[in-house]
Amino acid sequence: MALNEFLEQLQQLATEATAAFGQADSLDALEAIRVEYLGARQGRLKAAQKLMGQVESEDKPVAGKQFNATKQEIEAGFEEAHQRLSGSGGSRAADPTFDNTLPGEAVGGGHLHPITQTIEELKDIMGRLGFSVADGPEIEDAWHNFEALNIPAEHPARDPLDNFYLATAGAASASEGEAPLLLRSQTSNVQIRVMESTPPPIRIISLGRVYRPDTADATHYPMFHQMEGLLIDEQVTMADLKSVLRLFATSYLGDDVHIRFRPSFFPFTEPSVEADFSWNDKWIEFGGAGMVDPNVFKAVGYDPEVLSGFAFGLGVERLCMRRHGVTDIREFYKNDVRFLHQF
Repeated sequence: MALNEFLEQLQQLATEATAAFGQADSLDALEAIRVEYLGARQGRLKAAQKLMGQVESEDKPVAGKQFNATKQEIEAGFEEAHQRLSGSGGSRAADPTFDNTLPGEAVGGGHLHPITQTIEELKDIMGRLGFSVADGPEIEDAWHNFEALNIPAEHPARDPLDNFYLATAGAASASEGEAPLLLRSQTSNVQIRVMESTPPPIRIISLGRVYRPDTADATHYPMFHQMEGLLIDEQVTMADLKSVLRLFATSYLGDDVHIRFRPSFFPFTEPSVEADFSWNDKWIEFGGAGMVDPNVFKAVGYDPEVLSGFAFGLGVERLCMRRHGVTDIREFYKNDVRFLHQF
């Protein structure tokens, strides 16, 4: 077969295919035309490809190049027709009752969960106070979750009834002489990991999920969120802790909030306090705080004679509930869109 004859057939094929695609008035009709021209077994383009074998050897490079160009032209014609019919509703394009001038139906957009909104706001507030965000694992070992935080093996906080130990991992670890793993019961594990790998000064917050086997009620849930704060430097005092918490509370609650410290006890801080905020003429407990215990410094290789620091832990759900007047923590996790749409 002469080259010119083959090229003329390709041109005619492309012209006919493009015209056929342009006349299609439904997706079903378009698919039938596609099979006629682009079918893998009996399509007209496939038949033209077989004719290329009859072209003289010296002309085959030119023939092959033109065949590929023709194939691309036909495929482009199909895609254009498909977009045209799909954009107008496919089979509805031939429906005389369809009015494409009517406005479309609005699609409702989602938004962030109230807890996520609160976390992002807390990051922004503490960032403006000079704190950077640190993160750590939710599956933790006993060293980072307890021992480095001055919580010895006999401490009641390590009771299996008060923690989610991973039984499978624990059994495997026990056979290897290692401590079992557990779902972290506090975000304080992050401060240990940061201090182990970072020289002072340190100014961080950590926000994330923690797990305790509490019975779910209006104020308790077996999974909740904490914001842990840590500041380590020389000559850090309780006055610095109180100033940071007051600045935070004023920024979050939007008023000149007063802070009250009540003596308390936590193994990893000494002295330890419960922090109360005065808001709307009412004192509200928001979390625990205190000066980092010297034993914690020793566990991570810091010199407690040179360094001092404070740590605090606040419940994210508690902050969100107080801000928005929510009285039951379980509402955050029911996935009731009527509730979530209010935020």
